[in-house]
Amino acid sequence: MNFALQTLLSLGDMNSSRTNSKSRTPGSLNSDRRPGRKQAKLKNQNIYYKAFKDAFVKLRPKNAIKNPVMFLVWVGTIITLLAAIHPSLFGAVADQKTRQFNGLVTLILFVTAWIANFAEAIAEGRGKAQANSLRSIELKTVAKKLADDGTITEVHSTSLQRGDTVYLVAGDIIPADGEVIMGIASVDESVITGESAPVLKESGSQVASSVTGGSRIISDELIVRITADPGKGFIQRMIALMEGRKRRKTPNEIALKAFLGVMALLFLLVVVTLPAFALYLKSPISVVVLIALLLSLIPTTVGGLLSTISIAAMDRVAQCNIIATSERIVEACVDVNTLIVDKTGTITLGNRLAEEFIPVKGHSLEELANVAMAASLFDDTPEGKSIFRLADSLGARIDFDYNYAQGISFSPAIPISGTNLPNGSQVRKGTLWAIKEFVGSGNGNYISELDQAYEGIAKLGATPLAIAMDGEIYGLVALNDIVKPGIRDRFGQLRRMGVRSIMVTGDNQITAAVIAQEAGVDDFIAETQPENKITLIEWEQSEGKLVAMTGEGTNDALALAQANIGIAMNTGTQAAKEAANMVDLDSDPTKLIDIIAIGKQLLITRGALTTFSIANDIAKYFAIVPLIFAEEPNLKNLNLMNLTSIYSGVLSVLIYNACMILALMPLALRGIGFTPVNVNKFLQYQILIYGLGGLIFPFIAIKLIDMLIISLGFV
Repeated sequence: MNFALQTLLSLGDMNSSRTNSKSRTPGSLNSDRRPGRKQAKLKNQNIYYKAFKDAFVKLRPKNAIKNPVMFLVWVGTIITLLAAIHPSLFGAVADQKTRQFNGLVTLILFVTAWIANFAEAIAEGRGKAQANSLRSIELKTVAKKLADDGTITEVHSTSLQRGDTVYLVAGDIIPADGEVIMGIASVDESVITGESAPVLKESGSQVASSVTGGSRIISDELIVRITADPGKGFIQRMIALMEGRKRRKTPNEIALKAFLGVMALLFLLVVVTLPAFALYLKSPISVVVLIALLLSLIPTTVGGLLSTISIAAMDRVAQCNIIATSERIVEACVDVNTLIVDKTGTITLGNRLAEEFIPVKGHSLEELANVAMAASLFDDTPEGKSIFRLADSLGARIDFDYNYAQGISFSPAIPISGTNLPNGSQVRKGTLWAIKEFVGSGNGNYISELDQAYEGIAKLGATPLAIAMDGEIYGLVALNDIVKPGIRDRFGQLRRMGVRSIMVTGDNQITAAVIAQEAGVDDFIAETQPENKITLIEWEQSEGKLVAMTGEGTNDALALAQANIGIAMNTGTQAAKEAANMVDLDSDPTKLIDIIAIGKQLLITRGALTTFSIANDIAKYFAIVPLIFAEEPNLKNLNLMNLTSIYSGVLSVLIYNACMILALMPLALRGIGFTPVNVNKFLQYQILIYGLGGLIFPFIAIKLIDMLIISLGFV
């Protein structure tokens, strides 16, 4: 650690000791994230208990009216309740049998509405339980705010503003999202990612300087500049997602609810016409029977579970360590055609380290190491530090007063950096073409040797940087990065799902080709600038393709915003996370596979249950509606199922509806298992099963329930 950092940190320790000590609870964050069996069982019991109570709260009119189908059930329950109390209100005879029938209808309708609310409350409860765990971390965090004069004051994390600076030591919880501006430390991010392995954070790196509020310092010390406004940090976004505060219905969900509303209206028209036919046949129908008949025919199964399916899908997204801005984005992933992946930090680990110096033109290894050390003196990036360390290990030394030297920073437009020495000499390192331009024509007599060394490094998948001083190139340094394990198979799965992957990188063609082959991407584009990524995305979009982009650096932010779906890595910068509409906590560039799978699972579950519900309605229509007229001697054959009476038949269908919502609730919460191969055939298979099952099963179940009702003497 350099002298300036040591001085500032020691000053912070002195001032901190003068303040009143406040308790911190760093604790073991993994205990909340990964509870034991007993704790998990207790947590589930609490979720069910709370959902049981919340299901009653959701019966309020302002909640019920959000779902047209279930709102009809709610209204019907009120009317039948009045009819059970005063049958004469609707022109019925106020005898014991009528009261009993009306009361049973009211009870069944109430239970039906409650079960639908219970399923939705469980789905919401799972997310809220995770949110409460995160909120406890947020509430218990104390920050050591660092003033410009070096004094430290302990404040609550919620009082920190963007631009504030905090000092952190081992055991401290990072109070808010920020960027490391000084120091190097190991950070435990398991509370966010679930991954127990610590992550190294240091200043100067695009992908290793970003820290997330709620994670914990486990070694050394850092100075962090806060980059998130109060209430808008990563933890707060996770809490909002898990609690469903910002949940908006997707176009598919809105369209499906409209379709179910139209179906309910259609059955309403059918039921409204029945009294006229019944009057003609001299078989009057009571209002309660009509209401029960209507509510038994409308698609209550899918209507009661529609919100549950959507909420549970977003919960699965969170369980996959993905933070999505909305359910609409998850559904949109289903139609992705192209995935554009930035290489560094996404396909590779993003920690390029110097491994070897290769001198050219007769220069010695010692000369090259000395020039490379001088060129990296002011470079705070991990690559620059690794070059400095490699040169130091070879015995290189600084033979000038660095207080009078000037650092030259790297820029995307001119990929070159270095140092202006006190004696007027200029040492530089950068891409070969940029260094060639820097030295001019003085390298012509050894261009072949240089290019040969350059190609040799690139063919190994490493990134070659040239080292020069004034008008002469001294040699090359090989920066090696590691392709993330298992990524080739993951890109293969994307290919089978119909998604084409394109790797973009600033590396040269040879290195890019080697990495692309090792990673298994479909195509690659080398030597790209940030604006080239945007051009590529726009080109793919002009071809009518839905484009997803993954990235982690500040220079990826514009491309992430331009893409239809932007997925930022959790290891990335704050700018990248804010520009994207998803953040992958595991920093896995192929996480799109899981998102697509969840999106398809969501659509397939909706489609299957909708098919089942509609098939049920068709079966119930032919089973119940003719029963109204079957009391006429000449129309007895219309009672296809040989149900005992219209009363037992209606009660049987209502009970069947409630039981179906309860029986399908686990499926709505879990989702139908999805196989990425032959998606269309899989969908057809599911629709066939639920379609035929929905037509056949009601006849059997309703008949059995009718027999049970008669045997128990309810009618």
